[in-house]
Amino acid sequence: MGLFFPSDPDYFPNERPVGFKRYAQVLERDWKRFFLVDLLTLATWIPFAAGVILALATSSVLVLIPACILGGIISGPGMACMYDCILRSLRDNTDDWWFNYKKAFRQNLGASVLPGIVMCLFIGFLAFACALLWWSNLPITGGTAAILLFSALIVTMVFTIWWPQIVLFSQKPTLQLKNCLLFIIQYFWKTLGAAALQLTWWAVMVLFMPWTAFVVPFLGVWYILYVSLFLLYDKLDYAFKIEEQIAERFPEQVPIYGEE
Repeated sequence: MGLFFPSDPDYFPNERPVGFKRYAQVLERDWKRFFLVDLLTLATWIPFAAGVILALATSSVLVLIPACILGGIISGPGMACMYDCILRSLRDNTDDWWFNYKKAFRQNLGASVLPGIVMCLFIGFLAFACALLWWSNLPITGGTAAILLFSALIVTMVFTIWWPQIVLFSQKPTLQLKNCLLFIIQYFWKTLGAAALQLTWWAVMVLFMPWTAFVVPFLGVWYILYVSLFLLYDKLDYAFKIEEQIAERFPEQVPIYGEE
């Protein structure tokens, strides 16, 4: 169904198209697995969300910090599995989604904890800072808004490049962060655009609650991550030699085109 667009047989030749045809092809083929993995991912974010709500309700940083740490430990593997699912689809690996999910969960259980904790701490403190500004009943200055937006953009850019490395390579976090920095410098505007899309998506989701609540179970995490990774995938593949390394180590995962 191509999600928002009707199927067109001409869009799906037995080859890898480019541009919008590629976008529609992957959605047509894999939207169900994205949806199912997304539900599991959202489930791993429930403890973090509950902890942040409790921290805001009690105005307590002492509640916020352990909630973010515990939430990161739980949600980190879920995010890794979501990224793994999307990246597999972008390289046309169409193996059973549940088998791949369990495999990705086991493989990334340890490596995903640190980025999960860091991500949850940032989101938690950003939410707390926004709540403090709201409670103060004072006008938000342009400088304060710029600082919050700039920090959110930078952190989102880093995580957009960090998570794919978590699920694709066994590397030290310091090397992964170095790679993030180098990638962002080389492809700054494209990475910035992907991060801006993600922030805009989540800003709309939060600002228009509860009307957007019904969208979260269906499009929640997966759709905006798919769009962002789709826009960046060619650059990620070129920079990290994703498909070349997969072909060397796992030749059975290499898709074969041109066969009926």
